[in-house]
Amino acid sequence: MQSPLLPHLDAIRDRFAHVETCPFEGKRVFFENAGGALRLKSVIETSAAYAGYADNQGRDNPASRALMAAIARGKDDARIFLNAPGGEVFVGESGTEVLFRLVRTAALGAAPGGVMLGSTLEHPASRSAMARWAEVTGRPHVLALHDDATGTVTPEAYAEKITPDLRVATIVQTSPVTGMAVDVARIAAMIRAVAPDCLIVVDGIQHASHGHIDIAAYGIDGYAVSPYKVFSRHGYGLGWASERLTAFTKEAVIGGSPRNWELGTRDAGAYATFSDVVGYFNWLGATLGGGDTPRARIETAAAAIHAHEAAMMGAILNGLGNRRGLATMPGVALIGGPGDGREGVVCFTLSSMPAADLVAHLNARGIRTHIRLNDHYCGNILGPLGLDACVRASICHYNTPEEVGRFLDAMEEAVGQDA
Repeated sequence: MQSPLLPHLDAIRDRFAHVETCPFEGKRVFFENAGGALRLKSVIETSAAYAGYADNQGRDNPASRALMAAIARGKDDARIFLNAPGGEVFVGESGTEVLFRLVRTAALGAAPGGVMLGSTLEHPASRSAMARWAEVTGRPHVLALHDDATGTVTPEAYAEKITPDLRVATIVQTSPVTGMAVDVARIAAMIRAVAPDCLIVVDGIQHASHGHIDIAAYGIDGYAVSPYKVFSRHGYGLGWASERLTAFTKEAVIGGSPRNWELGTRDAGAYATFSDVVGYFNWLGATLGGGDTPRARIETAAAAIHAHEAAMMGAILNGLGNRRGLATMPGVALIGGPGDGREGVVCFTLSSMPAADLVAHLNARGIRTHIRLNDHYCGNILGPLGLDACVRASICHYNTPEEVGRFLDAMEEAVGQDA
């Protein structure tokens, strides 16, 4: 298997906590990254340090000034990571909450009437926010249809629903169920060509750890990240809003800055831990010899991550050495088919074993995966396929070919039980 990261995997893995061993169950392969990536050791250290600071922001003392500097540095680092030179960076309670706030502000600030457009591929975070604020503002919530066979939504599917009266549109950049990426830049450009004043909000939560983000190239108004899915921790979401969206009226303390997206005192440690994430990408890019600026090094890191994960996913689907891949194992069905375009995620079923039993089988052999159910989180994908559940295996760039081999061996054992 060819990957630019293979010579550096030991150094990469050394920067993360619990790479090979769960503190609760012992040695394991972590293929549950879509549910929350491994944490950087630096994030754990930073979180502990900032949790211990009693001082608050906005005071005339060295500790307070240090906290304010950490917030400013975190916002600057996030801008570099997102490639977002304008607008506002802010943190909220979660990525879902950030999406709700972006959509709410867009729906209430847009011109009256018109239509709100999303897709059936979306996570309920954005789809629920759109449904809620379409109802409140009396607008139809129109949905572009994803393709069951390929597990993605195409620009052409959006084009069928784009009309000049679009007010707000949402796009999911990567599905957390099928793992398939969506062409955000092309869809946004198609929307702009027909409805130039439409406000476009992107759910980047599943995408952030797998490839580069380039807000300046997208032509959008809002973007959301869940930092716990990109090597940070739970407890906050990261958002970006364009100048136009930021100018709209939103919830604010009386007398406060109209540009402020944050309510109350924010956790300086959240910003500091996101700086750790950006610093990691910077380090990885430098290790790979990429670029003279932080952004250039981040782009180098992102390209290498994409290449490594594509090779790993290719091995999972098509085989590694003399091992078969999922695509050729009898009884295995892939959600979204065997095609390219996945970003670190594959969901599948095994005809001879219920999904819950297959997750338990893999877990007993030290392979951590997760069951996805036909519920309010995944029913939009599984329901049309007539499935009650499936298994999700999700990788990240610190996973190794050896771990893929262990996963495939465990799957062969499961397949063989019905032979």
